[in-house]
Amino acid sequence: MPDSSTEKRHENIKNRLGTFGGVFTPAILTILGVILFMRANFVIGQAGILGALFILLVAKSITLTTSLSIAAISTNTQVRGGGAYFLISRVIGAEFGGAVGFALFFALALSVPFYILGFTEALTSSFPALSPYFLVITLATAVLLFLIAYYGAGMALKIQFVIMTFLFLAIAAFLGGALLQFSPDRFMSNLTPGYTLNLSAGVPYSFWIIFAIYFPAVTGIDAGINMSGDLKDPGRSIPRGTLAAVGIGFLVYFAQILISSGAWSRADLIEKPFDLLKDNALFNSSWIVIGGVIAATLSSALGSYLGAPRVLQAVSRDRILKFLFIFAKGAHKGDEPRHALLLTFCITVVVLLWAGNETGGASLNGIAAIITMFFLYSYGMINLSAFIEDFGDNPSFRPKFRFYHWSTALAGALACVAVSVLINWQAALAAILIILAFLWHIKTRHLKAAFGDARRGFVYNAIRKNLLRLDRMPEHTKNWRPTVIAFSGIATTHEPLVKYATWIAAKRGLVYLAHILEGEFSELAPRRPGALQELRKFCREKHIDAFPAVVMASSIEKGISTMLQAVETGPIRPNVAIMGWTTRYDYLPAYLRQLQTAALLGINILLFSIKGLPLPHTEKQIDIWWRGKKNGEMMVLAAHLLTENWEWENSHIRLIRVIENEEGRDPAGKALKEMLSLARVKATPHVIVSQDPFEKIFQEYSSTADCIFLGFELPEEGDERSWYGFYQKLLHDMPTTVLVNSQTSELLEA
Repeated sequence: MPDSSTEKRHENIKNRLGTFGGVFTPAILTILGVILFMRANFVIGQAGILGALFILLVAKSITLTTSLSIAAISTNTQVRGGGAYFLISRVIGAEFGGAVGFALFFALALSVPFYILGFTEALTSSFPALSPYFLVITLATAVLLFLIAYYGAGMALKIQFVIMTFLFLAIAAFLGGALLQFSPDRFMSNLTPGYTLNLSAGVPYSFWIIFAIYFPAVTGIDAGINMSGDLKDPGRSIPRGTLAAVGIGFLVYFAQILISSGAWSRADLIEKPFDLLKDNALFNSSWIVIGGVIAATLSSALGSYLGAPRVLQAVSRDRILKFLFIFAKGAHKGDEPRHALLLTFCITVVVLLWAGNETGGASLNGIAAIITMFFLYSYGMINLSAFIEDFGDNPSFRPKFRFYHWSTALAGALACVAVSVLINWQAALAAILIILAFLWHIKTRHLKAAFGDARRGFVYNAIRKNLLRLDRMPEHTKNWRPTVIAFSGIATTHEPLVKYATWIAAKRGLVYLAHILEGEFSELAPRRPGALQELRKFCREKHIDAFPAVVMASSIEKGISTMLQAVETGPIRPNVAIMGWTTRYDYLPAYLRQLQTAALLGINILLFSIKGLPLPHTEKQIDIWWRGKKNGEMMVLAAHLLTENWEWENSHIRLIRVIENEEGRDPAGKALKEMLSLARVKATPHVIVSQDPFEKIFQEYSSTADCIFLGFELPEEGDERSWYGFYQKLLHDMPTTVLVNSQTSELLEA
């Protein structure tokens, strides 16, 4: 990922656009575009006044909440090029930003042929003699707009000022003409829906199909924010320009619905949506309306021509997808994204060739539905980004824009998802899968973003609240989970011990990998960050879910005592200590003091004598030597947790008890079965009747096991030597054995 110096090298000679020219003008020209002239009356005729107003309110509520979210994020960070992509990626990370950014690029790229088709349809409708040249006109228009965009955003935006003048004159002309023909009776007759048959699909139109056709009318906010890299003051211009465009756009569409529905019949609204505006213009000024629709559609296409390449350029500069690197380069003057512009032009030509000489509007409706889906998810992600920033209570989230709350962002995000499903759940699912595919591809590249995002703050806040809530809840063995502290030292040399620690946790609890640096604090302090980094690197490379913990102490014994007491997070503290079995007799006194410290702190102790790791995908045997509930429950639970890992999936647990008399076989077997039934652990009870020494029985029955669990008690004072000798002899030439000392009771009864 590039650093700030890389971004500076890309800046070249930037454009310095203001609020009116850089944000409001491209946004309002896209909002008041092809839908206003070519499809708004069609929507009114199909959905009726009430349906059309509801569609407008739902659509505008989505863009309004999105605009509020945009305003909050853009006034909280220094905005660079990339518009919506930049805002998303700097909040929820490069992975989501890249996936949505790529989808947003395609949405904007598809908008170019959409608006060109709208322009050509209006032109051929006004001048029927041009109908045979429909495809030629679309391609010629695409080339002309490409050349304007290629020359630079400055020239394009100057042209848009002229276009905006024609646009508002055209709106005044057709609304004034409609007012002269307004009839209250006609208004009432158009109050309710009157859906007709969709000839291209063979099914009737419905509310959500009409919504999908109408929604691009409100998506013009992207045209403004996608110019973020060309703005003089993005933090000031984006909120003001975007909200102004949304507000004025709403007023125009609201007025059109009320006035047009009272001016013309339902049949005319559906069959001649544009002709009504043109033929009934104020003072017979049809040429103004024609000029207005040409201006609106061409300016919208030009706005998308400018926006799509800038999104792709921003994604490319973050080096998220390697094959996009070519699109990162900008021209020396204005940093124009010309490589990305060429790709946008190619997509435009392909779509126009696919549409062919289609003058009936089916291709326009089809592309409108596709664009709607892409924009809905883009807006949803913008709202989600703002929600994460605010709800996560990040101290860094201090937007200058005050008219914002996380609830509006959450409502906007949920509305986007709900509307996409209601429009077409198959298309919504397909869009999600496409975005997830990009997300998965990007995640597999293990990106290191040069910019921070808000996800950490959001997760931190959620953890904080849950930790405080957890601390107020009473502890109960029913909710017991293993929180393991494994004294691994240098983990690379004790990898088998680390493996067993993570297996015992079985993704049900937490694992801390403890490493103690022995010596003088002042000498060791500079080494501690490196030791932590080595543990993190080990976990990352070995795919081990564990938290590294490094302390400095004058002795290993003091370091272990510190670890056992200090490694905790609120109510979550270690309840299982894992150590290796020592083979150094001279180290025994300190070793036993460490075990005594853990026992006094109420921590379960597991001592591992490891003789290699089991082979995966083979049948394995786990033996538990039952000598009472004191340590037995912990052994049974640990063995069960071991089998929950895929490496131990073909394991068979034997629960073994030794008695001296044959009379006790049946009662002992029955007791083991009842205990296993109560514990809900799958194991086979084995009762051995023998008066031989335990060492002999143990070695005879478990020499072929893959893992053995055996309970132990700490020695009394003076018995340390005999205690150590007993277990040292017992473990000799035996498979991996876990010595268990439990400090927790009733683990199996919960």
